[in-house]
Amino acid sequence: MAPSLQEQLLKAGLADKQKAQKIKTEKRKQAKLQKKHKLEQTDEARLAAEKAMEAKKARDRELNEQARLEAEKKAIAAQIKQLIEVNRQPKGNGDIACNFTDGTKVKHIYVDTATHKHISQGKLAIVKFAQTYEVVPMPVADKIAERDAELVLFRADKVEQSQDEQVDDWYAEYEIPDDLMW
Repeated sequence: MAPSLQEQLLKAGLADKQKAQKIKTEKRKQAKLQKKHKLEQTDEARLAAEKAMEAKKARDRELNEQARLEAEKKAIAAQIKQLIEVNRQPKGNGDIACNFTDGTKVKHIYVDTATHKHISQGKLAIVKFAQTYEVVPMPVADKIAERDAELVLFRADKVEQSQDEQVDDWYAEYEIPDDLMW
């Protein structure tokens, strides 16, 4: 093996033994500090990497939740579509207009007398299907209302209840006299 530079300088007399020892200890101290400093940097880097991983996991969880909600929404829409397509009732030739409200607008569909009678008796309901309106049996309307209540536009049983309540409220303003003689 070739002698190190330090040994060569000592032999040549350009450096003394004390200086060489002092430089050696300084070098060792610097190496220790550097080693220690690198460990701290790796800890900081590791902590930063862990934080980044946690942030990525949280973002992934959020994206997965959004995707799950979208899939659930699509599944419900498909169920509603299938319920309406399978259970829609024929409207007939359409000689009687059946009026109902869609949001704030009054709409109407033309149905035959038998269908109109069933709608007014509460056996059939009117639901919104895409851009049209369909007539379905009341149990199917209940199932659709469980999934999305905004799609069921007209139910005779709901209308009759609200009218009965209004009649009771109208008479509530008048007192009934106790001294009536019949």
